[in-house]
Amino acid sequence: MRERVTDALYGLGWSAVKTLPEPAARALGRTVADAAWRRRGKGVLRLEANLARVVPDAGPQRLRELSRAGMRSYLRYWMESFRLPAWSRERVRGGFDPADVHYLVDGLAAGNGVILALPHMANWDLAGAWVTTRLETPFTTVAEVLKPESLYRRFVAYREGLGMEVLPHTGAAAFGTLARRLRAGGLVCLVAERDLSAKGVEVDFFGERTRMPAGPALLAQQTGALLLPVTLWYDDSPVMKGRVHPPVEVPATDDRAARTRLMTQALADAYASGIAAHPEDWHMLQRLWLADLPPRGPAAGGTPAVQGPDGSAGAEGPGLPGTAGTGSSGTETA
Repeated sequence: MRERVTDALYGLGWSAVKTLPEPAARALGRTVADAAWRRRGKGVLRLEANLARVVPDAGPQRLRELSRAGMRSYLRYWMESFRLPAWSRERVRGGFDPADVHYLVDGLAAGNGVILALPHMANWDLAGAWVTTRLETPFTTVAEVLKPESLYRRFVAYREGLGMEVLPHTGAAAFGTLARRLRAGGLVCLVAERDLSAKGVEVDFFGERTRMPAGPALLAQQTGALLLPVTLWYDDSPVMKGRVHPPVEVPATDDRAARTRLMTQALADAYASGIAAHPEDWHMLQRLWLADLPPRGPAAGGTPAVQGPDGSAGAEGPGLPGTAGTGSSGTETA
């Protein structure tokens, strides 16, 4: 019953919100965000705990201000995502203004494939739609298989409608397909700053240990593709901003584990620079650092959970694709 209700609510959001005028959708998003923030649920408290690592000198009042701004940013993402399928190509092209996009353009022109790896910041779906419309470049990504299956199909159809190829998160099979796309000179995009499974690579992130997916680094090593970190943020305008960071180089060592660890740490450092500059646009309402995990560690399997638009727990929603074999594992209660 809960799964059916979750699916119905997402369907209602897509069908109703996309028909609203943009100012009305923004106002609705702020209203829902503020209501969730005032309720001080577990999702909001987790967001504040995460932001305390990002802004260590922030006092309680500053953290509350950041978490309120963070919830508004998060709901802006949801409102945009519900409306994105109805946006014109011109609206999508004008909705994102990335800096240093030449790294991506030049990488694609070289013909060796490109991997874009980014954290859960601002609206990663809008960034993907911009790539398929403005650069006219299709790409492949990976999504967790959700429960109920109808909700998974809904998210897949949504992303495919934006011009993305969406693979189910099925370990080696997905990894192999991604590698083939890259060897053919294609583009792969992965949201990749959270992997609490045993397969994750331990990195330092804002002074503490966490695990991030190994997939982006392994794909770059195996295919010769360019690995580019990307960070996103909002400002006071309707246009989302972003930055394509310099390529992560493959270290000159024969130790594959060491290469993977160093490259994943380089991704973490790039993410940290963007998150530190725009902490309110980092949508991490789940446990991330190892110190916050239960004593017995993360769950080995099961369907990941993500907060819905109101901060409550729901099935894995848009924006949480992991890379092959290294997805966002573990369950978080909002």
